[in-house]
Amino acid sequence: MTIVALPLALALLGPLFAGGPGPRAASFTLGADHWLGTDFVGRDVWRQVLRGGRPVVLTALAATALSYLVALPVGLLAALTRRRLLEELLMRPLDVLLAVPSLLLILLAATVLSPGPVGLALLVALVNVPDAARLVRAAAAEAAARPAVEALRMQGETWWRTAVGYVGRSMLRTLAADTGTRLTGVLYLVATAAFLGAGVAPDAADWAVMVDRNRIGLFVQPWAVVVPALLIIALTTGTNLLFDAALVDARPSDRGRGRGTTLLDATRTTNSPAGSEARP
Repeated sequence: MTIVALPLALALLGPLFAGGPGPRAASFTLGADHWLGTDFVGRDVWRQVLRGGRPVVLTALAATALSYLVALPVGLLAALTRRRLLEELLMRPLDVLLAVPSLLLILLAATVLSPGPVGLALLVALVNVPDAARLVRAAAAEAAARPAVEALRMQGETWWRTAVGYVGRSMLRTLAADTGTRLTGVLYLVATAAFLGAGVAPDAADWAVMVDRNRIGLFVQPWAVVVPALLIIALTTGTNLLFDAALVDARPSDRGRGRGTTLLDATRTTNSPAGSEARP
């Protein structure tokens, strides 16, 4: 949380404190009123840092959410359907899309369509859907093979209750672990696409664009490159570590699991008719 707090705070709250554009100075200078120096066109680096995080974070969050919004119903339907043809129609096109390198597909689409931030989020979400859908399908298929799902079907439960109420809940930990990894990968794709000029203006206030445009002056005024690069690294690394730590903390210990199982079994036995007859 400490690692990810600073870049998140700068990304979400930075534009509120950035203020208006000030007078420009000479390129790649240090000192005066610019305590992080100036960038390649003489803008204040600190102000650009305050304004440059929000596009990266919001685009990555939107792309991750959109990819799961498509992958979850597709993966669940493919895992729970008993029609082989439907499963093939759902998964085989995604396998074809999965064979194309993600960054190459984004760059080709960006060259043809010239997308903005919204289009970049859609492209990144599109290239993440196949992998996310395959993971959802694998996790859902494991849960769908359990006797409890067959019992729900025999009881006449609706598909929605079976898919969401039982199968969906059974794979929550798997999805949580994948979300941390996928958000890190999405941040990488968004930052790399912005670094290569896809989906953003060449002079946009964006951390990745700052690294790209200011690298020519790295040895003259390094803060214009080092600060946004470190913030991107902290954001991706901290996000991954945060999800890992949350999963480890949520995992019950063996002793706690044993007590929980014993108490649960005892409660079921006490409340069941057989348990009532067995009690002295």
